[in-house]
Amino acid sequence: MGESDTKGEANGKELTASASYSRIKVTQVSGPTGGESGTLASTDVNWEPPPCWYEPLFTPEQMKNFAEADGSGQVSIRQGWIGSGLWTDHFRDEKDAANYFGTPSTVKGYKNYNLGKKGYFWHGVAPDVTAIDDTTLCSRLMFWQDAGEIPDDPNAPTAETLAEYAYDKVKVPETEIELKPAVRSTVNLPTWVWLDKGTFKEVKVRAELPGTGLWAETTAKPVALHLDPGTKDAETYPASGNCEINEDGSIGTPYTKGDADKTPPCGIRYLRASNGDPYQLKASITWQISWEGAGGANGDLPDGTFETTQDMNVQEIQSINR
Repeated sequence: MGESDTKGEANGKELTASASYSRIKVTQVSGPTGGESGTLASTDVNWEPPPCWYEPLFTPEQMKNFAEADGSGQVSIRQGWIGSGLWTDHFRDEKDAANYFGTPSTVKGYKNYNLGKKGYFWHGVAPDVTAIDDTTLCSRLMFWQDAGEIPDDPNAPTAETLAEYAYDKVKVPETEIELKPAVRSTVNLPTWVWLDKGTFKEVKVRAELPGTGLWAETTAKPVALHLDPGTKDAETYPASGNCEINEDGSIGTPYTKGDADKTPPCGIRYLRASNGDPYQLKASITWQISWEGAGGANGDLPDGTFETTQDMNVQEIQSINR
């Protein structure tokens, strides 16, 4: 089953119009489906998905049912009409309507909901209206578009719009890294860190906007592990704390007997005991994001990260057998 944040569709006789909900349907195509998971944080602090766009909402028949049954809802992102009168006046009886935020300021009315025509009434959608600084953005009154056509508007949806919308729908696994020693580390002795191959796999989600032919698949590929020991009194291997993913999909190398005096390709060496208050080891996976979509469109989006935290108890003793 795909995820559908859908309002404005027929549900028996009930129809609603809300600019806060999108009809974009998101389905996970591949990647882990069980266990704990979370969403990615963009490595580009200045990047944001589109604040709003237009979507098809009502067929002529659905518009008629909505307007004449109740007619209370948003006719644009920032403009609501309460009661049937305004809706029937504009969409049935050809009366012009005022648009207080978008352009043009007055919109020509429709005759009998365009019944008999093939197409949709479109409206603006904004996941968070308060995040839109420009009050005119995506603020056209609900408007008609013939079937099979995308509006000629700078805020019309594209395959890239869907790819960007799907960015925070990508769910990546929350998995603890493997450690040796696993229970308690020792001052000045390296702790080996690794992830077995297959622990992290590509995650792909597909976003589709009904009634448009638009789709996009957004893929997250794990590319690196970053270690933050949780204290300045520690060293990481490599020094950057960035452990690259091996060709077979693993990260680091598992500890084996006899490796005690070796330097791990991925690991930590604590220089001071935790003294009963464990250090908070942060392990952050970097995911490379790419997408492809309708019409052969494709591109890249900013890398994303997902971080987990583990307690690290570090002891200080004179000698240890490993």
